[in-house]
Parts: sequence; structure tokens; C-alpha cells
Amino acid sequence: MALGMYAASVPMLKTLLNALSNVLDKGAAFAEAKKIDQTVLTSDRLAPDMFALSRQVQVATDMAKGGVARLAGVEVPAYEDTETTFEQLKARIAKTVAFIDSFTPAQIDGSEDKTVVLKMRSGDVSFTGQRYLIGFVIPNVTFHCTTAYNILRHNGVDVGKKDFLGAY
Repeated sequence: MALGMYAASVPMLKTLLNALSNVLDKGAAFAEAKKIDQTVLTSDRLAPDMFALSRQVQVATDMAKGGVARLAGVEVPAYEDTETTFEQLKARIAKTVAFIDSFTPAQIDGSEDKTVVLKMRSGDVSFTGQRYLIGFVIPNVTFHCTTAYNILRHNGVDVGKKDFLGAY
């Protein structure tokens, strides 16, 4: 049996985002235990030219909701990028998971050859639905979830590979 676009997108994106939410729980617990203002962690970055933890979460959720919405042919919901606390970031993840979970396989399956055009700073980029999902959405969500994990790990939060992988 072939793997449909829904099966290749929604379950994986939910797993990544739910694991990220659990990693943020560990970050919040760490900040509380160490008496660190949590914004020290949520505003930290691995390198000067990289996004801070809060922005990593925002981009991961934007990629996930945008990916599923574009494959289904619906408008991508806009979120304000104002989150600074673990609680706010987790709420954003929960809202995104609820959004992508609202889609049915019938809305996404069959979008393999659909044209998806993204407006980028460098100009419009056109993808087939399958290439968009496999070559753009999934790698981007994975990258930003990984980077958020790495920021917390770098700061001493006790997270490991199982935390990143989540429930599978």
C-alpha cells in the first residue's frame, strides 16, 4: 500500500510538535529548579546569526500549519509571534496540533502533484505537493524542533534522544 500525503504529513508533524512541547516542559522545570528567569532560556540561541528558542518554536509551528493548510488548499492561519514564555510557546504548539489534527485524509491525499507556490525573499518558489512536503516542510519543522532541543540541551536541560523523538 502506498503512503498517502496525509499519512506522510499529519502524524509526523504531530509527533514532532508534541515532542517539542514535552522538551519545553523540561526547559520550564529546569528554569524553575535552577531559579532562572525562563526568558533567559527562551531568548537564547546557539549562534549569533541563529534564531532564539522562542523563534525556533514559532517557525516550526508556522511550517507545520502552513504545510498542511497549503496541501489541503485552505488559508494558512496567521499567529502573532509574541510568545516569550514556555507556557505561551506550549499553547502555540497545542493550537497548531489542534489545527493540523482537524484535517482529514481526504483533504490532503491526492495533493502530490498540486502546485504550491511560496513567496520568498528571493522570489517565488514553486513545488509539487510531494516535493513541498518531503523536501521543504518536514526538513524545516525537523530542523527548528532540533534547534530548540539543542538550545535547551546546551543550557543544561536534561533532555535526550528519546525526548526529541517523542512517542512513536
